[in-house]
Amino acid sequence: MTTVIVSYDGTDNDRDALALGRVLAGAGASLELAYVSHRREPEPDSPTDVPFHVVDNPSTAEGLRELALSRGAEMIVFGSEYRTAPGHVDPQATAKRLLEGGPVALALAPSGYADASHKAIATIRAVSEDGDPTTRETADALAQKLGAEVVDGPGHRPDLVVVGSKPGTVNGRVTISAAADYLIELAGCPVLVLPRGVAVRF
Repeated sequence: MTTVIVSYDGTDNDRDALALGRVLAGAGASLELAYVSHRREPEPDSPTDVPFHVVDNPSTAEGLRELALSRGAEMIVFGSEYRTAPGHVDPQATAKRLLEGGPVALALAPSGYADASHKAIATIRAVSEDGDPTTRETADALAQKLGAEVVDGPGHRPDLVVVGSKPGTVNGRVTISAAADYLIELAGCPVLVLPRGVAVRF
């Protein structure tokens, strides 16, 4: 089973991440929460129905990376940066660090996603700059589990965008191009960024 870790500290933006995590759990993923403590500060309240990890590490990105690898997780879910306008995606600082060489897929929730009336994923768009098949494989796997349709071309407004890492990236690592970064900025829906050459099967 695919394991998905949600970066969670109880803030509104991390509630958005949890909401997206629950949508992905509907595709068959196993959901876990993680909070990285820097100075043993109090833990946030967490939903009682989801496993909750507290990791002591001075670096949130490193703590999440180590936890994901130790748990065999395929994905980490983040909310957007806290000043992001509702409905937009702007990766927070920790997510940006993991978008530069991280070892697992990253899912990014738009600001306000937890309170959005529409969360059902009916359409998915797969974007690869050089035909990397893993973006389409992941989109197809999600679509099958969620009863969704994979749509092609920028003319559609999808409910989820799957983005591949840029050409030249080491297999199994995440890095995105300037074009992909711009696409994320304009998405207006959750975005899933894949490591190079690695599909998430769900």
